[in-house]
Amino acid sequence: MATSTPATGPVATASAGSTDPAAGSTNADEKRHHRQVLQALTGLLLGMFVSMLASTVVSTSLPVIVHDLGGDQAAFTWVVTATLLTTAISTPVWGKLADLFNRKLLIQIAIVIFVLATAAAGFSQDPGTLIAFRAVQGIGAGGLAALSQVIMADIISPRERGRYMGLFGAVMAVATVGGPLLGGLITDTIDWRWNFFIALPFAVAALVMMQRTLHLPSRPKVKARIDYFGIVLLSTAVSLLLIWVTNAGKDYDWWSIETILMVGGALLAAVVFVIVELRSKEPLIPLTMFRNRTFTLAVIASISIGIAMFGTSVFLSQYMQLARGATPTEAGLMTIPMIGGLLLASIVIGGLVTKHGHWKPYLIVGGVLLIAGSFLLSTIEYDTNFVLVSLYMFLLGAGVGMTMQNLVLIVQNTAKPSEIGVASSGVTFFRSLGGTIGVSVMGAALATSATDLFAQRTDEIGAAIMTLGEKGAAIAAQLQSGTIPQVSALPEAIRVIVEDIYAQSIAHSFLIAVPLAVISLIAIIFLPNQPLTRMTTSERVQASEADLATVSVAEGMDALTATATVKTQAESSASATPEQASHAADEARPTRR
Repeated sequence: MATSTPATGPVATASAGSTDPAAGSTNADEKRHHRQVLQALTGLLLGMFVSMLASTVVSTSLPVIVHDLGGDQAAFTWVVTATLLTTAISTPVWGKLADLFNRKLLIQIAIVIFVLATAAAGFSQDPGTLIAFRAVQGIGAGGLAALSQVIMADIISPRERGRYMGLFGAVMAVATVGGPLLGGLITDTIDWRWNFFIALPFAVAALVMMQRTLHLPSRPKVKARIDYFGIVLLSTAVSLLLIWVTNAGKDYDWWSIETILMVGGALLAAVVFVIVELRSKEPLIPLTMFRNRTFTLAVIASISIGIAMFGTSVFLSQYMQLARGATPTEAGLMTIPMIGGLLLASIVIGGLVTKHGHWKPYLIVGGVLLIAGSFLLSTIEYDTNFVLVSLYMFLLGAGVGMTMQNLVLIVQNTAKPSEIGVASSGVTFFRSLGGTIGVSVMGAALATSATDLFAQRTDEIGAAIMTLGEKGAAIAAQLQSGTIPQVSALPEAIRVIVEDIYAQSIAHSFLIAVPLAVISLIAIIFLPNQPLTRMTTSERVQASEADLATVSVAEGMDALTATATVKTQAESSASATPEQASHAADEARPTRR
């Protein structure tokens, strides 16, 4: 019996040795398509590189930056949280805009906003100004995070995404490994302000390259309706919650009038937001998507992964400098194991997903590694063998690498083509939201723990300062001011005490990520094991318009009949009954494991 299978599928490529002209034509088409995808990815990859470099280049320098600007632990937390907060809030907005407007123009606007705000942050004279510009930077970052995923879905199918993970891995490697090293070197040798200007030439190159190489399929024009009220309500709810978490226990008690007002206001804004979204014709986050089991579980898992990814990475830099006395350059080198685990896992697992089509086992393993890495990092001390610390960081990085992008991938695989923007940005939004809350909670826990430990060891610190003579008064004033100390510059007698205090405080904050990582694993286990389609978003739209989508997208878009036919069974006949054709179509679908 002869069955028709997609000419771009694996069955067609398997018959490369055939003399059938259709097979040669198929191979030529595949090579041409691959070349077109690489050209389109050039500008997109450079744009992603700009955003990653601008973010990572200052990561290891933040303790020094906040110290020089006279900021305390709360200021350090808000420098990070401000970016994450606006990234989280703006991500669904950008995703909605991607479903309404020109996606290429939108991502170019996002790059401009991101880089200009980053450069402006380099002129900051106090922590408040730095936090403000970092908040604007997050708006651009939200656009890059959401639109890069949407555009990738336009030009690369979920099943083939892993084929190009090597390119994304190379960009991530240069930005995430080179960024902290470059930032640390600039801080140690020139001035930390230059870290904010380093991305400008790359941004110009990205804009030019994107204009020349990124050609997206034309999309039908629709009347735009922006849910402005929803944006305000979402911003209010999240901001009140984060301000409360950051300041509670320091500026006011956990149970106080301020707590009632802030938490009550956040809950009220959240409830009104849900009501508005249910009534809106063009909701910011279509709540109907939560009827999709894959989307709901992916959101739950993404919240926990965001906390593990953003929270631990932010405070690992502080651990290296405050608990081990490293310089910014050394801290950049010392965090390489985590970046290495993330890159290695994302590249290898991406290739395996493309080759075999199975994604769920790798997500489960990634969830287990998240739990292991988070728990083990909660046990570190200031003098823990660095080989062990490196192993713990590698496990955590590998867990993030296996889960982060694959969760977006499976959501895009099941989402309607018309909702690919809000679906992709929805997962990214909740991941950023989880990271934002995670950094705030962990930062508050760190600040509270450090304050208590300093109070408990006052006598020991006083005795150490007495041995320093004239230098002791200046160091005592610095510690009492509440600003983050530059531990590498402290005398040995006081340095060991400060390192021990910060090591205990940071390890205590890492423990917060463990139960959330467990929740993430549970959500992953219950994800429906849907096979990945070989069709891009644009192809799925065209198939729907041509009424070719006779099967559900998640179950068998790649089983659609193509113009070429390939013999799949030795016993062929001139004709086939409908029952036989139906049976063959079932066999052509990916098997579910």
